Amino acid sequence: METISIVTIITIAFLGSFGHCVGMCGGIVVAYSSTKVKSGWSKQLQALSHLLYSFGRITTYVILGFIFGYVGGVVTFDNLTSGILLLTTGFLMVLIGLSLSGKIKFLTNLEHSVSKSPLYQKTFKSLIGSDSLTSFYLLGMLNGLLPCGFVYVFAITAASTGSPLWGAFVMLIFGLSTIPALFSLGFFVSIFKQTALRNTMIKIASLVVIGFGIYIAYLGYEYIVDPTKTILSCHI
Repeated sequence: METISIVTIITIAFLGSFGHCVGMCGGIVVAYSSTKVKSGWSKQLQALSHLLYSFGRITTYVILGFIFGYVGGVVTFDNLTSGILLLTTGFLMVLIGLSLSGKIKFLTNLEHSVSKSPLYQKTFKSLIGSDSLTSFYLLGMLNGLLPCGFVYVFAITAASTGSPLWGAFVMLIFGLSTIPALFSLGFFVSIFKQTALRNTMIKIASLVVIGFGIYIAYLGYEYIVDPTKTILSCHI
């Protein structure tokens, strides 16, 4: 895609998952790893359960990407609209980078959790108490619906593609890139919650996110000031 580097999406999502995602979703991963995954299960069965949970999250992300991409496609994107959207995305990414580094509390304020809602609590309790493999997948889908600043930014990125398929693809890449951190956390409960590795990942991720945010904002500026610039197109 012209303004979105697939490699950059993978880098930001992968590094950020060891910092932000482990911090935000770690509690849920620890909860289901401690209660749903039985000690007598084989390593293969345990791995399958963790993968199903991640695939559930990714399913929700892909659906969101499809929806946002569709909305971006039906909206008329002239250079001014494209520029404003990219500037907004870049600005949000800079704020997220600063939040990851601990400079501000943007993510904390943005992620007002819906986990206290009666419907969420009832569904979560039902799924966390089930031993079926399907429940891991459904729990992942439920987790994917939780408010998350990281997801919001990539959803905006999906909208900027102007295509449901490319929007879904952006969110698919994002979701796949977060698997290593949460999959590892599921196997080694709490290992990343307070470690030098996690702190290092957070620092690197914050710098990458800020840098990419500035780059995206600059592209938005170019769309606004240059009326001859080609409007967003999608290609790898």
